[in-house]
Amino acid sequence: MGGLSASGAGAGADDAASRRPRPEEEEAARGLDALFRPRSVAIVGASTDPRKLGGRPLANMLRAGFRGRLYPVHPSAREVQGLPAFPGIEDIPEPVEQAIIAVPAAAAPAALDAAIRKGVGVVVMFSSGFGELGAEGRAVQEAMAARCRAAGVRLLGPNCLGVMNPADGVFATFSSSLTGSRAWPRPGRIGIATQSGAVGTYCLTLLADRGAGISHYVATGNEADVDVAACIAWLAEDAATGVILTCLEGCRDGARLRRALALCAARGKPVVAMKVGVSEAGAAATLSHTGTLAGSDAGYQAAFEEAGAWRARSLEEAADVAAACTAGPLPRGRRLGVVTVSGGAGALLADEAAARGLELPQIPEEAQRAILALVPFASPRNPVDATAQTGNDRTLLTRMMAIMLGEQGARARFDVVVAFLAFVAENAEAFATVLPALETLRGEHPRTAFLLAMRGTPEQRRMLLEKGFFLCEDPSEALRAAAALVHFGTRLPQPAPAPPPAVAPRRLPEGPLDEAAARRLLAEAGVPFVAARIARGAAEAAEAAAALGFPVALKVLSPDLAHKSDVGGVRLGLRDAREVAAAYEAMLGAVRAAAPQARIEGALVSPMLQGGVETVLGVHRDPVFGPVAMFGLGGVFVEVFRDVAFRLAPLSRAQALAQIDSIRGRALLEGARGRPAVDKGAIADALVALTRFALAHPEVASVEINPFLALPEGGLGLDAVVLRSG
Repeated sequence: MGGLSASGAGAGADDAASRRPRPEEEEAARGLDALFRPRSVAIVGASTDPRKLGGRPLANMLRAGFRGRLYPVHPSAREVQGLPAFPGIEDIPEPVEQAIIAVPAAAAPAALDAAIRKGVGVVVMFSSGFGELGAEGRAVQEAMAARCRAAGVRLLGPNCLGVMNPADGVFATFSSSLTGSRAWPRPGRIGIATQSGAVGTYCLTLLADRGAGISHYVATGNEADVDVAACIAWLAEDAATGVILTCLEGCRDGARLRRALALCAARGKPVVAMKVGVSEAGAAATLSHTGTLAGSDAGYQAAFEEAGAWRARSLEEAADVAAACTAGPLPRGRRLGVVTVSGGAGALLADEAAARGLELPQIPEEAQRAILALVPFASPRNPVDATAQTGNDRTLLTRMMAIMLGEQGARARFDVVVAFLAFVAENAEAFATVLPALETLRGEHPRTAFLLAMRGTPEQRRMLLEKGFFLCEDPSEALRAAAALVHFGTRLPQPAPAPPPAVAPRRLPEGPLDEAAARRLLAEAGVPFVAARIARGAAEAAEAAAALGFPVALKVLSPDLAHKSDVGGVRLGLRDAREVAAAYEAMLGAVRAAAPQARIEGALVSPMLQGGVETVLGVHRDPVFGPVAMFGLGGVFVEVFRDVAFRLAPLSRAQALAQIDSIRGRALLEGARGRPAVDKGAIADALVALTRFALAHPEVASVEINPFLALPEGGLGLDAVVLRSG
C-alpha cells in the first residue's frame, strides 16, 4: 500500500493530469533533468579525502552506486578516490551533463566559464561568498548567472547544498547528514525543494525517522538562476514524486511560485509548505488595517491556500503530513472513525476532530451492540473505547475495529481512521497478534486512510508505512495529519491562476488623498458608497445634513488622518441641524488638539444606515505577489478580532465568494439570531472591483473600505482610504 495511489490524488485528478504545462512552467523547469537525473557528472575541485567538501559528492555517489559516469577534476592528481582524474573539465573526452563546482569563491567564476565552454547542461555550485555577503558578491553572482543564461546553462546556487536522487544514486551534495550514523536516504515518493540546505536535510532525517523515503532533494542556496519554484514545477511533472515538501525563506518571483503550485494541484500532487522569516511591513502600510494585518506573510498564505497546499508550522508537522500522504489513498470525505484503548485519548481525539472540522459519525446501533457483546463496559459509539481489557486479549482491539468499519465491499463508513494503540508495538507478542489483523482490515477497506498513534521504532514505522499505515506517537499529531489528508483528498480541482486582466495603468492624482477623493476613485472603479457631501463649515454641515436626511454621521476630512476615530474625528447619530452644527465645531476642535499637524479640509456628512453587517474590504500590495485582497468582519475592532482572509489578485467573483465564506464569522453574514442574510454577491463584486483598481494603479500601496456595510440587498462603503507607495 506504500505510495500515493492515483485514486488518492483528489477528485478530478485524472482530468487534471492531462493538463499541459504553460510555457512559463516549461521555461521554469527547462534543463532540470540534468540536475535531478544526470547521466554524467564532473566534480570540479574533487578531493582525494572523502571527508572534505570536494571529496564528499564523489564518495557519496560511489557509495550509492551512481548509474552514470563520474569525472573527478583535480589540477595535479591523476586519480581521485579510485577514478581517473582530469586537470580541467575541458580535458574530459566525453560529454558532461552536470558539473559540480566545489572550489573557493575566487576560483568559482573561472570554473564556471570552463564548464560553460565544455557545454554542460547544469552547474551545481557549492562555493559560497557571493550574494550572501553583500553588493560586491551579489554583482559577481549576477554576472555568473548572466553568462549561464546566455549559454543556455542552468545554475543551482551558488552557496547551495546540492541535489539527491537515491533511486539513481545521485548525491551531488556535501551534506554532513550522509556521514553520520543515521540511515542512508532511501528511494521514496516525497520530493523536497528547499532554500536552506540544513533545514532540508533535517526534514530528510525526520522523514527517515517516520519510515519515509524521498524521490529527490534539492537545496537552491542563493538562487542566482534555479529557484524553488522551478524545482517544484519539475517535481510536479516527475513520475517518481507523489508528494512535495517545500521550505521557503523568501521568493523573488511570486507569479512563478503560484504557477508551480498550481501545476502541483493540477497533477493531483499534495504540497506541504513551510514559510519562515517575517519582515516588517512598510511604514505606509501600517496606516491601514489591511497593511497591518497583512504584514509580509499574507501573500504566501494566500498563495498556499489558492493552490490547496498544506501550511506546516513546524518541521515535525511537515514531515508527519508528507509521510502520511504516502501511506495510501487520500480520504474523499471528512468522516473520522476513532478507536482507542483509553477513554481519555478518545476524548482528546474528539476535541481535536471538532477543532479541525472533521465529522465523528456514530456507528450503527447493531454494530454498537456487537462491540458491547465483546466488552460490556466498552464505549461503543465513536470514538470507540476498547478499554484496557485489550491488554488481556489483544484480538479484541482489531475485532472491534472490524465491527466499527463494517463489512468488506460495503460503502465505507469512515474516510479516515485513527487508532490509539499506546504501547502495542513495544510488546512483540502483542504486535505480532495485532499486525496481521490490521493488514486484513487495510485490504478490506482500500479507500480508508489508516493512522496509528503508538510508540514505535523507525523500522516499525517504515514497515507499517509500506503496508499502508502511518504511525505517529502523539495522538494529537496523528489527528493533525488526518486533517491534512482530508484537506488534500476533499479539495476540488482548481483552475490555474488566471493572468491579470488587461487593465491600462492609470495615475492617481498628485499628493495625499482624503476620503472624498478616495471615495470618488473607488466609485469610478465600481465600488458603491453611501451618499456624502463635503462641508467646509458648521452651517454648511447642517445644510448638507438636512438635504441628506437625519440622522447623519459627521467625519473629519483630512488627507493626513487614516484612522479618524482615534483622534475624535467621527460623530454619529446626529438628529437635527443644531446637533450637526455643534458637533462640527466640537469635532474639529478635538482633532486639532489631538493631531495639530494634520491638514483639515472640513467634514463629510453622510446619512446613518440601519441593519446590515459591518465588514472590511482591502487590498495590500505585497512586494512578491502584488495586490493581496483582504476581507473580514469590519469596524473599529478589526485588528482586535483579526477574523480576516486573504487572496491574491486577480480575483474572480467565485474566488471572492470563497474568500468571504472562509472567515470564522461567516454565520453573521448568513443570518444569525433571526437577522436576515446579507448579499454576499455584492461584497464579492466590491472585492473584485478593488483588486482591479489596485492592478490598474501600480503606485497604490493599500486600499481599504472599513466599514463596508453588507445589506440583505447590495452593500455600501461607509469609509475609504487609498494610500500610495513611498
